Amino acid sequence: MGKKLAVTGNQAVATAMKQINPDVCAAYPITPQTEIMQRFASFVSDGEVDTELITVESEHSAMSACIGAAAAGGRVMTATSSQGLALMWEMLYIASGMRLPIVMPVVNRALSAPINIHGDHSDSMGARDSGWIQLYSENAQEAYDNVIQAVRIGEHENVRLPVMVCMDGFIISHSIESMEFLPDEVVKEFVGEYKPLYSLLDVDNPVTYGPLVLPDYYMEFKRQQHEAMGNVKEVVLEVAKEFEKVSGRSYGLFEEYRLDDAEVIIVILNSAAGTAKDVVDQYRDKGVKVGLLKPRLFRPFPYKEVAEALSGAKVVAVLDRADSFGGFGPVYMEVASALTTNGARPLMLNRIYGLGGRDFMPEHAETVIEELKRVLDSGKIEKQKDYLGVRE
Repeated sequence: MGKKLAVTGNQAVATAMKQINPDVCAAYPITPQTEIMQRFASFVSDGEVDTELITVESEHSAMSACIGAAAAGGRVMTATSSQGLALMWEMLYIASGMRLPIVMPVVNRALSAPINIHGDHSDSMGARDSGWIQLYSENAQEAYDNVIQAVRIGEHENVRLPVMVCMDGFIISHSIESMEFLPDEVVKEFVGEYKPLYSLLDVDNPVTYGPLVLPDYYMEFKRQQHEAMGNVKEVVLEVAKEFEKVSGRSYGLFEEYRLDDAEVIIVILNSAAGTAKDVVDQYRDKGVKVGLLKPRLFRPFPYKEVAEALSGAKVVAVLDRADSFGGFGPVYMEVASALTTNGARPLMLNRIYGLGGRDFMPEHAETVIEELKRVLDSGKIEKQKDYLGVRE
């Protein structure tokens, strides 16, 4: 198979981008994503890729450049974090509305104010309704694998949508871990040659991008976007099967961890899932029927499949690393919708954790499981939404 190395998450993602060898990459640095662009710029300057690297003056310009290059028929990538993603906001909707399969690693970081450079999910969760597919990654290996698969997913003829690949800032982006890289030729063959549709540079078949659309047709455009999103789940699973053949690593819409007979279940994203799994194992050894579900595909959200996976649960705790002020956390809202619309009615609670990069420790997972046990015994929830590890 491939080569095993100890690398940071940023290095893993930059290497995936090198192996994909996009036509165009628009680069702008922002902590904790900067290392991705630095490393990729080195690959460009050393002649290891054929990419046209565009150094721009802002993240808004980065996405604007990506949109122009993708509309012209190029395979296009960039990367960002936090305020950079927020500065792109206007252009995110344009990229998805034009059905441009741009791939963008997002190194998750808290949004200001106050200024904070550490990891939570407020940036990508804020962009969850921008029309981009979203994949989340527990570790560097998953981030690397997701970036490679994202190219095939976004470019699929039944999808043609941009993709964010999210990983936790510093916890994954800067931590060194052992992982396996695929050989360059394997990645090249897996992603294949890009075949653009409706290129602006195809002068024999002229098209218009970004025209004015008034009320008589705007809704039809938006419905088509929704229908394309409806095709994504099937494509994600199809691409994952092909990826498993070349890598030996299996992926789905989410990961089910010890769910078969679980009565109480934790739902949690990204790096914190690894910590929570260890605590789940400890409680299993004590005879507690606890399990964990780790979403991978967040947009489009796999409502029916999540409901089926959680169908045996009596109590579910959904942990969010982003807040929705005046409402429940974004992951909680999706899981609650999945369960209620598919006829399941477990008791549910929402816990906000790790904002601004605050560590998610084993004792936090223990606190949640102990609370799940109390709710299971009593049938009562004291606080529907609360905060883990916060000073009173």
